[in-house]
Amino acid sequence: MHHVTLGATGIQFFPLVFGTLPLGPLQAGLSPADGGRLIRHALERGVTMLDTATLYDTYPHVREGVAGWQGEVTIVTKTHANDGPTARAHVEKGLRELGRERLDIVHLHGARVADPFTDRADVLAELARMKEEGKIGHVGLSSHYISAIRKGVEHPEIEVIHPLINRTGMGILDGGPAEMAEAIAACARAGKGVYAMKALAGGNLIAEARASLAYVRGLEGVHGVAIGMLSEGEVGANIALFSGSAPEDDVWRELESRRRKLRIMDNFCKGCGGCLDACASGALSIVDGKAVVDEEACILCGYCAASCPEFIIRVV
Repeated sequence: MHHVTLGATGIQFFPLVFGTLPLGPLQAGLSPADGGRLIRHALERGVTMLDTATLYDTYPHVREGVAGWQGEVTIVTKTHANDGPTARAHVEKGLRELGRERLDIVHLHGARVADPFTDRADVLAELARMKEEGKIGHVGLSSHYISAIRKGVEHPEIEVIHPLINRTGMGILDGGPAEMAEAIAACARAGKGVYAMKALAGGNLIAEARASLAYVRGLEGVHGVAIGMLSEGEVGANIALFSGSAPEDDVWRELESRRRKLRIMDNFCKGCGGCLDACASGALSIVDGKAVVDEEACILCGYCAASCPEFIIRVV
């Protein structure tokens, strides 16, 4: 299968990246065994890069999927830490729960941080130290901000960029898709590896999935795209698409007919507002003492679910 190079990292990978967020408790809530079987299915059919994060709680799923695997695999994770010690704890947790001595790529993940190089300088410094220690292969940056991606060009310690980009610009916090595309191209020209997130806006663009993926894949500098997948059918259809041999229209029509939504069990909501701070898109508010979602603004990332002390939010 066709592989591409992730910027100057030297990593060769199939450009469809398996996004593991939907497997875990923030979304579908698959068991590690079931999620692991789907990951293994993807690996056996040519996918070589897995995207996870401390926040996703999918390390058990990834570990199940790669157990005994002798083929290629690159594991990418993220830390949403605000300080260096917490970032180190996140990386150590990943190493421990994945059963690995080194994480291939670790992103400083600041979805709502416009200038992570200032606001999370301690995190970046800690990741650099852990790279020197051999615990991290490459340091990356993931963000929903154009300004953060632009600043990444100036920082040689950032080797991989994971930007939010889709053809409607949904979820971008400080501009539109054209500006983000320019920032992505500048990063790639500077030697950064780039793989995109939210090409389908968390499922909001699923009805036009093929056109939406073609837009992101066609942008200058995009080496790959991370997509969350929950069935063997989705895995097969996306592998075929990224290989240039898309399956029949009826397969895609069935996939594009699906729609997900954020579900808040309002009978149990105490209106604490914790989910508001976690929402990178400003899609949540408190109305009459209950959390409510603006479905037009929600990108279905599920981060709010992780912040809810009552565990009553889920992407379904």
